[in-house]
Amino acid sequence: MSRIRKPSSIHQMEELYSDDDVNGLNVIHVSGTKGKGSTCAFINSFLTAHGERTGFPRKIGPYTSPHLKHVRERIQIDSKPMSEKLFAKYVFEVWHGLSGNISPGPRYLQLLFLISVHAFINEGIDVAIYETHNGGEFDATNVIQKPVVTGVTTIGMDHVEQLGPLIENIAWHKAGIFKHGSPAFSTFQEPAAATVLQQRASEKNVTLQFIGVNPSLPHNNALALKPEVQRTNCSLAIALANTFLQVKAPQKHCILASQDISKGIEQFSWPGRFHHIVDGNHQWFLDGAHNELSIQKAAQWFVDSTTLEGGQGKSTPLCTRILIFSHISERDGAAILKGVAETLHRAGLQINHVILSTYEERVQDGGGAVSMAHCSPNPPEKPFSLDVQKDYIEAYRKIDPNAHISIEPTIEGALNLAREIGSSRENGMMQALVTGSLYLVGGALRLLEKKNNKEEMSYDVST
Repeated sequence: MSRIRKPSSIHQMEELYSDDDVNGLNVIHVSGTKGKGSTCAFINSFLTAHGERTGFPRKIGPYTSPHLKHVRERIQIDSKPMSEKLFAKYVFEVWHGLSGNISPGPRYLQLLFLISVHAFINEGIDVAIYETHNGGEFDATNVIQKPVVTGVTTIGMDHVEQLGPLIENIAWHKAGIFKHGSPAFSTFQEPAAATVLQQRASEKNVTLQFIGVNPSLPHNNALALKPEVQRTNCSLAIALANTFLQVKAPQKHCILASQDISKGIEQFSWPGRFHHIVDGNHQWFLDGAHNELSIQKAAQWFVDSTTLEGGQGKSTPLCTRILIFSHISERDGAAILKGVAETLHRAGLQINHVILSTYEERVQDGGGAVSMAHCSPNPPEKPFSLDVQKDYIEAYRKIDPNAHISIEPTIEGALNLAREIGSSRENGMMQALVTGSLYLVGGALRLLEKKNNKEEMSYDVST
């Protein structure tokens, strides 16, 4: 049975704005298990390209979650987080607007959603792109009564305690964003999930269309489409963007032009997901995958990028390959790590060294630790205990009995150990997959960017 409560955001929002104000944001609403953020980022990139060419939309407001480094990443205007000053202004205006009128006050995600609505209305955006936080039916974002269009990305077994226990239950929640009068699109799903989506669409009298890979996508070496799963997310984004334009663009029968799609793919950016950084002889492949479905995609991307001719990584028999992994949550972290090992083993890619770490970014001068767990309203409570470490080591060694595994208590220590191992080899070449959690990836990016302030590195966030 679901443990998610029905959102009270709608009552809080009514204290601030009318339905007409909110519906005027022209919302594109996206739910799903895997690929929500990438799909929203593609929509943003395509509509930005179309706006640059035609003048519409002029201003775009993506709302995504979670954030990697700071909370302002969640609420953006034209692909940029709001300034600290503007964000603070809108936070206090919303808080004071609700003060004394609503009890209890909004929870963390409800508050962020309300701030985004307030910001987008005041900034005069032409389209708001909303990614659900968790589920859909009872998600804090699901108080918008008239979205222009809704979309569902790939559904899998995640957040089972809140949404499960079956994929049918999870699909029911994801379809909660469907609204009468608004067309809906979905990627192809498992039969059980697809059946539930169709049933819920029929109940709501919503037209639902399942979308495959768009045949017009380029077949060149576009980096944004290198991970195969991104072709699916990109195709859904095209359908959603086209529907928005057909309904809202000043020109009749308006859709994305081929140059909009090409430019959108070229300019696509979604940091922390399929994210490649070159630091001299060291290459970092970062992906915040944190469930069994997404972790296999991340591991396969690493395989394809480091072994295929023309891939992002330059492969050599003497190149040292390292896995840095951290996952501490209610999920089965050992099963997620095993999913990485199985994918790499099937592909015949040998990892020379596995480094297990925590969400602690680094040790401060005074001895305390800087933690990336602050990125969440619900920081993980399960410690990285000796028992957890033992479970992880056993899970990996079931697939690779001879694996060399180390434990590092901080993300900084894990990165430094990877550099040391890579540099100690004959040619000093190293490729590291950093995955298992957005907390881990966020901390790693912060540390790598600090190093970038001192030394030149090549960043590729187009994938």
